[in-house]
Amino acid sequence: SKNVFVPVTNICRNRCGYCGFRREPGQPGARLMRPGEILPVLENGANAGCTEALFTFGEYAEEVSEYRKWLKELGYSSTLEYLLILCEAAIDIGILPHTNAGIMTRSELKALKPLNASMGLMLESTATLDAHKDCPGKFPELRLNTIREAGKLQIPYTTGLLIGIGEKREDRIESLEAIAGLHRKYGHIQEVIIQNFAPKPGTTMENFPAPSIEEMIDTICLARQILPSDIAVQVAPNLIGPKALIAKGVTDLGGISPLTIDWINPEAEWPDVKDLQRKLSPILLRERLPIYPQYVRNEWYSDRIGGLIEQLSDADGYRKKPWTEGMRRN
Repeated sequence: SKNVFVPVTNICRNRCGYCGFRREPGQPGARLMRPGEILPVLENGANAGCTEALFTFGEYAEEVSEYRKWLKELGYSSTLEYLLILCEAAIDIGILPHTNAGIMTRSELKALKPLNASMGLMLESTATLDAHKDCPGKFPELRLNTIREAGKLQIPYTTGLLIGIGEKREDRIESLEAIAGLHRKYGHIQEVIIQNFAPKPGTTMENFPAPSIEEMIDTICLARQILPSDIAVQVAPNLIGPKALIAKGVTDLGGISPLTIDWINPEAEWPDVKDLQRKLSPILLRERLPIYPQYVRNEWYSDRIGGLIEQLSDADGYRKKPWTEGMRRN
């Protein structure tokens, strides 16, 4: 998926031991992006042929008093109210929203559904981990409940595991089984990301070892064995070389931006798609939308974004105009 990454705020109530994205008000880089910053990103993305606006947030930043002041200065009473306006703006510009804002209530998901092609929340792990000890939003059942509610609402959904943050192999199996069970009931999980932990300077886990390639291969094999076949298994090509992993079951390479950095992993540059295609040869790539083809074909989207999806998608539900002529997805 060709996207723009919009980190609306990095204020967050969680204090994950591995996170380099989160900031406290007053720290360098702490921010709530204003419309004047966001709209040009969306416009440049649409002009560059991007189809996805990835809206990313810290979780429930309203619990931080300074953030509430920032919102009020912009004229909004909640993050949800502001996000709804941003989604509307993206659609008007011609780019499909995909929101990743942490755990959400059913009412929040319901409000966002008509304005989002898809949404997402990383499960990370069903295990209780030291990496999440100061994180009220990282209780596994809270995250599973958000994914469950999204299923009840028929929202095409992205989730995933973060590998190497202290979980055991049996925890990974349990996590994959939990995701598979929700999908079998609701049919809404379009992709599961198997993401490798990358140590960040200045975090409490900066000296924690990254997972080995053997661990990643094993987890991908587990994912392909445990997950239903209609769920894509994804890795991030800016964090790990994907070619050997495709043979183990990887079928998607996520969103890649020609314009914006990976704000969660800013040290890891996105690959150039043409260069990536050369490296993956003879495996072929095909561009998709943030909503997967099967959900396009089954019309799991609202009237509000239906016209835009129809404009952007081909008869198979993929992107109508691929980045490079002749590219086809593996």
